[in-house]
Amino acid sequence: MSEEPGNPESERQRRRGIYLLPNLFTTGTLFAGFYAIIAATQGRFNAAAVAIFAAMLTDMLDGRVARLTNTQSDFGIQYDSLADLVAFGLAAGLIAYLFSLQSFEAINLIGGKLGWLAAFFYMASAALRLARFNVTRGGLSEKKVFLGLPSPAAAGLLVGFVWVAHDFGLDGADLLLPVFALTVAAGALMVSNIRYQSFKDLNLRERVPFTYILVVLLAFVLVTLDPPRVLFGAFLVYAASGPALAVARWWRRRR
Repeated sequence: MSEEPGNPESERQRRRGIYLLPNLFTTGTLFAGFYAIIAATQGRFNAAAVAIFAAMLTDMLDGRVARLTNTQSDFGIQYDSLADLVAFGLAAGLIAYLFSLQSFEAINLIGGKLGWLAAFFYMASAALRLARFNVTRGGLSEKKVFLGLPSPAAAGLLVGFVWVAHDFGLDGADLLLPVFALTVAAGALMVSNIRYQSFKDLNLRERVPFTYILVVLLAFVLVTLDPPRVLFGAFLVYAASGPALAVARWWRRRR
């Protein structure tokens, strides 16, 4: 006997499955984050950084693909948040710790706990940032701005610095204070109320001026020439744009 189209039981049976395409990209984010952890524990920080930036690409694609194919789901939202926490929270914090923050043990400052406490603060901030994003979905965070620095951008800022330092051949122990300050600052920005542009209002299916293609081409050329410095510089500018715009808005209101 066939199920009637309006039968609630039939609807529940159809909803038991998951959409494959966007969740494949989310799985790619999870895989890249896990690989970054493995590479960092082996001291291969360049490979770990590349894996984190690859995770950013798959994280961007899963949402775009879900919206273009109309395959959004509650499962996909939760799965994406868990993958982001692994890649941009746990993996990024561990990279910073293994590269530099573990050197606090040699100083014996607060029993050597300051390094891993800073990494934990960063990871916990990423978890709080993702949780807040989920509960405010459809409101401010889904429009033109993000509330707080997005976790992929925070990971790009932190891991990008590690990538640049390692590419220069610098010892993480010599960069203890900069890495510590950047780790704490990135975590604080994630849980702050500072607004950041989301760029979600860009419509890829609309016509754009020809110069836009030239800008994209130039960006590809710059990243290809020097990936560590260009990517770190881009995320540094984006992270600083939130506080800078907040100060500008405060100054305009005061005047």
